[in-house]
Amino acid sequence: MVFSAAQLIRRDGVAATGMREVAAHAQAPRGSLQHYFPGGKEQLVNEAVAWAGRYAGKRVARFMAAMDAPTPGGLFAAMVRQWSDEYLALGYGAGCPVAAATVDCAQSVASTREAAAAAFTTWSGPVAAALTAMGVPAAQAPALATLMISTLEGAILIARAEQDVRALTTVTAELGPMLDGCVRTA
Repeated sequence: MVFSAAQLIRRDGVAATGMREVAAHAQAPRGSLQHYFPGGKEQLVNEAVAWAGRYAGKRVARFMAAMDAPTPGGLFAAMVRQWSDEYLALGYGAGCPVAAATVDCAQSVASTREAAAAAFTTWSGPVAAALTAMGVPAAQAPALATLMISTLEGAILIARAEQDVRALTTVTAELGPMLDGCVRTA
């Protein structure tokens, strides 16, 4: 149900994602929502946002493992390529559930804003660790992780609005060399 909520939130936003739709998407009995999510929709949304942060953080290790010679620019390109590939194959109907929850709830639901902030932290930690492992100074890695994630999130929004991967292609080409330039050799 958490996965289904994340998928619906990334497509429709929090406001348009109802508990009935989540149960139907998950092919779960509606009564199970009350059992597993006694805090209602707010709890379910927060758990979906947390799941999305963990998923994004775990993807970093998979991206690193898939590269023969990992570089910061290569990691960023892999992060972006995931979205470009999805949009080219499936269309531009869905974005990041963490961003969607942030846009929909940051002002009105403190727990969801906190869950989104925690999800971004859960994602940026592995990015920063990967950057450090590739030779980026440890003091600089968290800021670059924030730059990478915020650039990706912005490009996702532009790609969805334009119905084109142009923004994703552009950020890869422009940010990649700058990221690679941050590596310090011993």
